[in-house]
Amino acid sequence: MTKPSNFFGPVAWCLIAALLFGATTPAAKGLVAETGPILLSGLLYWGAALAVTPFALRDWKKNRSTVRHGRSRLIGAAIFGGILGPVLLLWGLSLAPASSVSLWLTLETVATAVLARLFFREHLGTRGWLATGIVVLASAGLAGPEPAAASAVLLVGLACVAWGLDNNLTSLIDGYSTAEITWFKGICAGAVTIPIGLFLGGQATATQILAAGLIGGVGYGASLVLYVAGAQQLGATRSQLCFSTAPVFGLGVAWGVFGESIGLEHFIAIGMMGTALWILHLEVHEHEHHHEALEHTHWHRHDDGHHDHPANVSASTWHQHRHKHDAQTHRHAHSPDLHHRHAHDRKIENDS
Repeated sequence: MTKPSNFFGPVAWCLIAALLFGATTPAAKGLVAETGPILLSGLLYWGAALAVTPFALRDWKKNRSTVRHGRSRLIGAAIFGGILGPVLLLWGLSLAPASSVSLWLTLETVATAVLARLFFREHLGTRGWLATGIVVLASAGLAGPEPAAASAVLLVGLACVAWGLDNNLTSLIDGYSTAEITWFKGICAGAVTIPIGLFLGGQATATQILAAGLIGGVGYGASLVLYVAGAQQLGATRSQLCFSTAPVFGLGVAWGVFGESIGLEHFIAIGMMGTALWILHLEVHEHEHHHEALEHTHWHRHDDGHHDHPANVSASTWHQHRHKHDAQTHRHAHSPDLHHRHAHDRKIENDS
C-alpha cells in the first residue's frame, strides 16, 4: 500500500505553518511583559485577520449567495482557539522561558489526538498512537524543577486542550474558505481579548501595536491558513503531529535571535519529535468505505478518486471552490479528512 496521492502537499503546508507559528512564541516574548498577555493575544489575532482580509472578502463575495453550514463549529473554533488558547499560552509565557514554552506546546498534539478519538470519529492506528506517545514523553521531560514551571506547564497544558478542541472543530469546517475561517477567528478573538486586556491594565505603544500586527499577520494569519488547509486533508491528529515541529522552530529562534540557553534535554526532545513524525509517515490506512452525497468547500485536486467534477485546472493542481460529490463506495488508502470520518467499529483490513 502507498500513501494517498494528496498526502505530501498537506504535510508540507502543516510544516510551513509550524515554522511560522513556532517563530511567533519567542518573537512575542519581548512584547508580553509590557502589553500583558491578554492584550497581546488580541493584537496578534487582529494582525492575522488584517493579513487575510483581502482574500476573505474575495471568497465571501464569491459564495455569499450560497447556503453555508458548519457555523457552530466555526464559532466554537473561534472561542477555544482564538480566545482561550492564546490567552492561556501567553499567560504561561510570562512565567517561563520561551524555549521551554515552545516545547511544551507539543502537548497540543496529545490533546488533539485524544479528543479526536473520543468525540470526533477520527481513526488512529497503532503507529499513530505510538507517534503520539513519543511526543508525550518528549514534552513531559521538559517541565523542569523551577518553582514557576508547574504553573506555567498547567497554563500551557490548558491552552493545548483548548487548541485541541479548536483543531478538531476546524478540520471539519467545510462551508467556509480557509481565509474566511482565519479572518473570523482573528476578528472574534481580538474583539473579546483587546478590551479585556486594556481593562486589566495592558497598554501598548504604536510601535508595539505595529510589531504585534506584523507578528500576528505572519505567525498566526499565514500559519493558520496553511494549517487549516492541511487539517482538512489529513485530519486533526495527523496535521497536529506535523505541526508539532513548531516548537523546534521556536527553539531555534529563541536560541539564535534572543540568546536563550538550550540544553541536552532540548536536543533529546527534538530527536524524539522527529522520530514520531517518521513513524506517522509509515502509517497507512485502507479499507472499503461508503460516501454519502455531499456539497462543500475545501482545498482539493482531481487525482484522488473523489473529485471528478469539471475544473479548468490540471488534475494534480491544488485549488479551492464549492463542489458536489455523488454517493459512492470504494477502497483506497486514506486519512481522516473531510471525506473520511466514517465509523470504524468493525475490524479494519490492512491497517498499520
